[in-house]
Amino acid sequence: MSNKAENKRPWTFLTNHAHVLLSLAKSPSLKIRELAIEVNITERAVQRILAELTESGYISATKEGRCNIYKVNRDMYLRHPNESHQKIEGLIQLIFGK
Repeated sequence: MSNKAENKRPWTFLTNHAHVLLSLAKSPSLKIRELAIEVNITERAVQRILAELTESGYISATKEGRCNIYKVNRDMYLRHPNESHQKIEGLIQLIFGK
């Protein structure tokens, strides 16, 4: 008999958007490939998430040579109505303690 839990895709409490954002808060100069590996998603998914986070004002990118340096806007509020009273800064502090 197989265990049904083994056949299910693993899930997490945070979205891929949150994982990308938190990764950039920790390491602002990560490349798309590095982000994809860290978050365990495709490079194309990372590009889409970066575009959405930038368009929404959660991150900004500055070119340094051929690389981007990302800045997380810690004053933005979380998007879901249940958490919309909390800023990104609070999430970063919760996860990294800084």
